[in-house]
Amino acid sequence: MKVIVSHPTGNANVRAVLAAFERNGLLARYFTTVSVSSESSVVKFLPEAMRKELLRRSYTIDDSLIKTWPTKELGRILFPKLGLKKLTRHEHGPFSVDAVYRSFDQYVSRNLQTLSNRSDIGAVYAYEDGALETFKKAKALGLRCIYDLPIAYWECGRELMQEEAKRLPEWACTMGGSIKDSKEKLKRKEEEMHLADVVVGPGKFVLDSIPDDAKSKFLIQSPFGSPELDYELSKTSDRNGKLKVLFVGSMGQRKGLGDLFQAMKILADDRLELIVLGSLLQPLEFYKSIYPNFTHMSNRPHSEVLELMRSCDIFCLPSIVEGRALVMQEAMSQGLPIIITPNTGGEDLVLEGETGFLVPIQSPEKIAERLKWFLENRDEIDRMSETAKMHAQKYSWFAYGEKIASEVKNLEPTAH
Repeated sequence: MKVIVSHPTGNANVRAVLAAFERNGLLARYFTTVSVSSESSVVKFLPEAMRKELLRRSYTIDDSLIKTWPTKELGRILFPKLGLKKLTRHEHGPFSVDAVYRSFDQYVSRNLQTLSNRSDIGAVYAYEDGALETFKKAKALGLRCIYDLPIAYWECGRELMQEEAKRLPEWACTMGGSIKDSKEKLKRKEEEMHLADVVVGPGKFVLDSIPDDAKSKFLIQSPFGSPELDYELSKTSDRNGKLKVLFVGSMGQRKGLGDLFQAMKILADDRLELIVLGSLLQPLEFYKSIYPNFTHMSNRPHSEVLELMRSCDIFCLPSIVEGRALVMQEAMSQGLPIIITPNTGGEDLVLEGETGFLVPIQSPEKIAERLKWFLENRDEIDRMSETAKMHAQKYSWFAYGEKIASEVKNLEPTAH
């Protein structure tokens, strides 16, 4: 049985699935918005920033397997740079993320009829928010629908975020996500889940979040991969200086930043330094008014993020809602013990007291308690750093893709 895969923009997990499906003879076609060959003569002459942006859309699979629908996505990328942000505003802009996903989904759906005439195609593999029309057509053609859910199901996320808005009202402006999504968008998510035969998730938190009536579907759990360990690179943090605590992610309460700020205020210890790397969801003054004593660093190339990690001591991500935050394994791969919540999707990354600590959500006191432990046990950090590195290496993108491919291969073929 071969599978048609679709994803509007592509990312590390999509690429791992594509590579595994191609290795295992499962890949029939890959639909995306933009695909650029690194060997393209046109790309070589573009300005560096634009070239880098486009090369993020290159794939290692056979070019003949890729079909693209680029117009909406190119507009989404270009118009904000021209000062036309209104064209990409949430849900309503003609070049918004939602508009890109809906247009792309309709394009894939239109193409299924022709491809499904091949007797070896038995399934479509699509992602949240870009699957509804594809799944409707697939059902009509007798194809299985495989639904990749990279983050907790919207009902779970909305309930948790609404709870946070009441608990920490000053942070409500940073929550975004399904708390702002329209009823129409949420209805599409419900229909996607209803039509799915198989649900793929990166961890226990995501699969636990799906509705009860969906838990009888075939579920595949496969954790994301970690960066490969570079043995020539080593930690650069100063063990005699301040204990550097690193947070990486969009600067909102979905990631638990308010709880981390509160933990730092509880401790009020000059031996601690908090570094926050991430995109601002409000002006910097908003964050400084809540907790002024942190260093903000803007987003940067991935290699520089890893370099920053090696200069720090502890990684803390007390998220309220996630899928499986890749940044946790990246931090561990650079030698950082972690303090995380189960809702990060990375509960299995924590070997208590060995790779770090698990804390409950909404618990700044517990975060403070664990930070204090590191302050009082700094001689344990080197040992935990090495254990974190080794544990992170148990998770690879190859294994992620192969787990999904092997489960898909075992699905009963459909007759159509």
